[in-house]
Amino acid sequence: MAPTTFDEARTSFPEGSGYLAACTLGLPTIGTVDALTADLSAWQETRTDAASYGRVVEDVRRSYADLVGVSVRDVAIGSQTSAMVAMIAASVPDGAEVLCVEGDFSSLVAPFLMQAHRGVRVRHAPLAELADHVDASTWLVAYSAVQSATGAVADATAIRAAARAHGALTLNDLTQAAGWLPVDAAADDITVCHAYKWLCAPRGVAFLTVREAVLDRLRPSQAGWYSGEDVWSSCYGPSLHLADSARRFDVSPAWQAWVGAAPAIALFAELDASAVYTHDTGLAAALRAGIGDRRSLLTGTPSAIVTWLDPDGEDLRAMQSAGITASGRAGRARVAFHLWNTDDDAAAVLDALETRPARML
Repeated sequence: MAPTTFDEARTSFPEGSGYLAACTLGLPTIGTVDALTADLSAWQETRTDAASYGRVVEDVRRSYADLVGVSVRDVAIGSQTSAMVAMIAASVPDGAEVLCVEGDFSSLVAPFLMQAHRGVRVRHAPLAELADHVDASTWLVAYSAVQSATGAVADATAIRAAARAHGALTLNDLTQAAGWLPVDAAADDITVCHAYKWLCAPRGVAFLTVREAVLDRLRPSQAGWYSGEDVWSSCYGPSLHLADSARRFDVSPAWQAWVGAAPAIALFAELDASAVYTHDTGLAAALRAGIGDRRSLLTGTPSAIVTWLDPDGEDLRAMQSAGITASGRAGRARVAFHLWNTDDDAAAVLDALETRPARML
């Protein structure tokens, strides 16, 4: 199959003018809506079965493996990143240390905090200094490739190098990255990703990747019938023969969500990620340039997310009044640019903010 071109990908979405919230919830592809509609009809007409849903899940698993650059054997499936991280947290040795980013998303931090009863220690450091804070006491470095609250992009190369130098594992949350930022999941020991944001899948489709060398360092504490080598032989006790791949960390899929995910994940797997990156970050850069003389914004690695201080929410309300769908997080206004957005969206934000007084970051 020929790779999907950028223009073809854009026509896979409905009209999304004014929708600047992919960092909160992606828009469904036309294929996703069609697939879900067809599946509901098939369900109503008694034309569905569990085995066919299982084949859909495996198709999506392969597409995701292609998207993030790993073997399909390295991909586990689930429904929520926090549940996947909880399994990883339960695998941290008693008394070990986990290094996290100050202000990172709670789903990547809270599960480790909940292991304090075993002596697990959680230390936090600023994103820009995270690599410098890795030391001999660090068992795991947990970080998001892109920060949810600020849109800041992590220096993953430096973080991984520091972790390797000290014998620590890395856990990278790709939820705010995969879909617009080219990612290489094989470069981290473990990654997690929920696909309902930039990958435009229904909520309830999440992925875990684990390097083969790390498999036995994690305990599949959520093991169930879908964690077996042959799922149809794992439905009943008294024993369970775990898969010898990352599938041992699978949890039973929410079927309809995966039906909707199939067209979306396949689309992004076939698309040139660099083209999406150039488009999304270009629009974000145009917005930053347009308001840079009025607000001091984060600089550094280009990001598809633009944020600025908006503690009273007045900028967010101004955008909403102008028909722009944006979001507010941690006292900031936040907008995100993706495939369906154009220069007109950046201009619309500037117009909406024109009546608001300048505020320095």
